[in-house]
Amino acid sequence: MRDSRETFINHAFVVGHPIKHSRSPLIHGYWLEALGIPGSYTRQDVAPEAFAAFIAELKGADRRFVGGNVTIPHKEAAFRLADRPDALSEELGAANTLWVEDGLVHATNTDGRGFVANLDERAPGWDRTGRAVVFGAGGASRAVLQALRDRGIAEIHVVNRTLARARELADRFGEKIHAHPVEALGEVMDAAGLFVNTTSLGMDGEPAPELDFAALAPEAIVTDIVYVPLKTPFLLQAERQGLATVDGLGMLLHQAVPGFEKWFGQRPAVDATLRQRIIDDMEHHA
Repeated sequence: MRDSRETFINHAFVVGHPIKHSRSPLIHGYWLEALGIPGSYTRQDVAPEAFAAFIAELKGADRRFVGGNVTIPHKEAAFRLADRPDALSEELGAANTLWVEDGLVHATNTDGRGFVANLDERAPGWDRTGRAVVFGAGGASRAVLQALRDRGIAEIHVVNRTLARARELADRFGEKIHAHPVEALGEVMDAAGLFVNTTSLGMDGEPAPELDFAALAPEAIVTDIVYVPLKTPFLLQAERQGLATVDGLGMLLHQAVPGFEKWFGQRPAVDATLRQRIIDDMEHHA
């Protein structure tokens, strides 16, 4: 329950280990300033062995925070330790957004909502396709698969180097998800309207294989959840082959919206100024 004193100021956090490179304080700080809301959003570096105590403190009489975001390596632990995880985080087994209500820690996962909101903004109509291909079956792919399924994409193919990992996701998310080894990538891309890279290939100068996107539908969208660099190798390859692309930065920005609204009581806007602020920061720290 919130402190009713007029002097009460909302404080939120992003918790991870390490956390110093998180851009979440830039995002939420921008919104606090733009909306004129008294409050703060700070980084909290908490080691795994101290995370349970950190969650317990959120409910204490002397608690400092109304809630916050959770990033690597704590998302699964945040789900397990929350008193009231919602259905989205239950299915994913991971939470990235927490808030305290009636003395209990509530949890959700906004990654999937951020993913589809980014596509809605930058490629309206992307969801008219009946077939999508998701490259990679790691932790990051779970929210993407869940969001695509819930948006109504009829046929979703997850392709991974280790087939067993892909099959595990197909079992988790239902009959719309089909698992394949990497060797089948060219075949499942045939006439697909959406290609999503959920691997870390191409991140921060890391190498990425050359992919042939020619089999995709002519109007297909290629997107990458990696946003450093903004134009990843896969996006550059797709552009050279004449396809429309959507970078991953918007996913980071849009996934932050529901948490801010929950903690600070106003729904913020993802605008061009915020996007440019993050791009400038990325270039400054390149």
